[in-house]
Amino acid sequence: MANYTSLPAPSPEQGLNRYMQEIRKFPLLEPEQEYMLAKRWVDHQDTDAAHQMVTSHLRLAAKIAMGYRGYGLPQAEVVSEANVGLMQAVKRFDPEKGFRLATYAMWWIRASIQEYILRSWSLVKLGTTSAQKKLFFNLRKAKNRIGALEEGDLRPENVARIANDLGVTEAEVVSMNRRMSGGDASLNATVGSEGEGTMQWQDWLEDEDADQASDFEARDEMDTRREMLTMAMDVLNDREKDILTQRRLSDETITLEDLSTQYDVSRERIRQIEVRAFEKLQERMVELAREKGMITAA
Repeated sequence: MANYTSLPAPSPEQGLNRYMQEIRKFPLLEPEQEYMLAKRWVDHQDTDAAHQMVTSHLRLAAKIAMGYRGYGLPQAEVVSEANVGLMQAVKRFDPEKGFRLATYAMWWIRASIQEYILRSWSLVKLGTTSAQKKLFFNLRKAKNRIGALEEGDLRPENVARIANDLGVTEAEVVSMNRRMSGGDASLNATVGSEGEGTMQWQDWLEDEDADQASDFEARDEMDTRREMLTMAMDVLNDREKDILTQRRLSDETITLEDLSTQYDVSRERIRQIEVRAFEKLQERMVELAREKGMITAA
């Protein structure tokens, strides 16, 4: 695909403030522009067209990434993972399906971020039940919905309401809130300036009622995703399953060197198998998402 070394990249040294300002320089695309660029990519592998589609949606990727603060992970890395998902979406986007790239890309962006979070957070830390995983990815949203913005432990009435809404115990809510607290940036922190006004982190948060894929987001729960992941693994052969599992789906990942010794092939060959297996898995996940109505198809 396109060479994305020219894309602005978030980094601790650069700071997210500057990155946010840089990506606002890229123009948004009208539907007709987006369609023509997508056709140029699909029909002619035009890397310039792909580059324009990616850069025009960097703000979307950053906006979604901001919704995943509070997991104790570097926010610049979360944004970078969002961009990886965006590039995968552009690579596979079909303009003839009748929906906008933004709607399609949202699934890929969230999938990339959530995969990164789950790789970074041991399942031992998260707990193993689907309800606990749902709590992990929905606690912040549940707190915001009921206005539970206090620092430290939640008030008993808020604990009870969140536990009831998410189908977990009150003890699980208290425990998860304590694990996840302490890492958030202030929503009122200044990001940059736009015109005469001042922009803040909260200006980049997702408006759950504003985008056309809000219903899709509500159904994008981790228990459903893990069920889909298990089903999608069937597209892989035994070697692909083993390599992908050991490299990306295990708590303790194995090195390319160890796998190359195990399979008596080069490290580069192991890397190629891993990348191809991951691509096949993602393609199957998209197919399953369409079947479940999580992606609107023409």
